[in-house]
Amino acid sequence: MSDAATSRAAARPLRVMLVDDHALVRSAVRQAITSDDVELVGEAASAEEAFELALRVRPDVLLLDIDLPGISGIRMVEELAPRLPDTRIVMLTVSDDERDLIDAVAKGAAGYLTKDLSPEALLRALRGTQRGELAMSRRSAALVVRHFAGMARRGRTAGGQGIEGLSPRETDVLRMLAEGLTDREIANALVISPRTVESHVSSILHKLGVRNRAEAAQRYRGTD
Repeated sequence: MSDAATSRAAARPLRVMLVDDHALVRSAVRQAITSDDVELVGEAASAEEAFELALRVRPDVLLLDIDLPGISGIRMVEELAPRLPDTRIVMLTVSDDERDLIDAVAKGAAGYLTKDLSPEALLRALRGTQRGELAMSRRSAALVVRHFAGMARRGRTAGGQGIEGLSPRETDVLRMLAEGLTDREIANALVISPRTVESHVSSILHKLGVRNRAEAAQRYRGTD
């Protein structure tokens, strides 16, 4: 976001949308973020409801739970981040699992907060997004930096990562690719869009340091 855009954003209330399937949690968060400079512009209890609403209201910040009925919050990040480039998606979850953190950030999340933080800390983190800050603890930020720095080092020294460097979803896509499935068949099997499959394949080729799908499939079969 440019300096001018940041100044304009700071001049109006921060528009926040909340997605959580528990009414009690939504009520608590609503109360926690009530402030003159923050406006709650939408709430949703499911991923399906949230997807349509987020595209309509286009909030500044989307607070998103990981464990949602239907598709997961991380899948929501993957689908929404490319469609809402000006929205900062922040996970708000009970999970402190490192894999969830890394997957969320890799898919486009701009923050990862756990539900045990104080109301004051939540409000402070939301306001920080207007200044381009990551909405996460120092510990989480350190884990993210170490992870992606390690990936970069492995890429430089090995010309590409091994299969173990792929995310669980990318591994699923690569396995089906090696089995000869088309993008549409993979999309149907994983309940995602063909475009998302293409994005996964592009990421797989980059991470493995291979030129095409055939080489990626051969690399996978070589690990069997």
